[in-house]
Amino acid sequence: MNAFLAQTRAEIVLTLRRSESVLVAILVPVGLLVFFSVIPGSVPGSTEKVDTLLPGTISIGIVATAMVSLGIATGYERHYKVLKRLGATPLGRPRLVLAKAVSVLAIEVIVAAALIVVATALGWEPHIEPGRLVLALVLGTVAFSGIGLFLAGTLRAEANLAVANGLFLLLILLGGSIVPVDKLPGFLEPLARILPAAALTGALRAA
Repeated sequence: MNAFLAQTRAEIVLTLRRSESVLVAILVPVGLLVFFSVIPGSVPGSTEKVDTLLPGTISIGIVATAMVSLGIATGYERHYKVLKRLGATPLGRPRLVLAKAVSVLAIEVIVAAALIVVATALGWEPHIEPGRLVLALVLGTVAFSGIGLFLAGTLRAEANLAVANGLFLLLILLGGSIVPVDKLPGFLEPLARILPAAALTGALRAA
């Protein structure tokens, strides 16, 4: 347990020290929430834009933390043989993976809290179903952590960096986080509906 807690703490500290991780996971969702909330007509079909944008930007934060930050960091840890060395320590592989998972959830709580504070300042009034919200967060984290770790385990570090960032931009555009899926052009809507980002955004909006 001591080894697990120490590794979890190290994962959280290292993530927060990486300025690019903070930028992608916190500043990008907050910036999108503020920008599209104050621009007239920026979100089609929404009378209360912040109500539509908050779940979408939380979804972006989850994708950024669980897939991009975790995947890229793990890819470079694999490249520099860090994972191999950690796997041979008393920490062991299961606790290493669990430490990474818990650190991702901790960062996501920070992201969600920051977005909720900003949304409240913009006039959002909370109406939350806690059970559905927690379920959506957990399932979204598992799904996108799996994608990030899959990329980290199969691609070279540089290729993983490019693919993860490119996929992140694609999911922002087609994940229903800013523009609802049913407002996308006809040929994009069927594609968007099968993406996990759209499912996560829909689950968060429902919650």
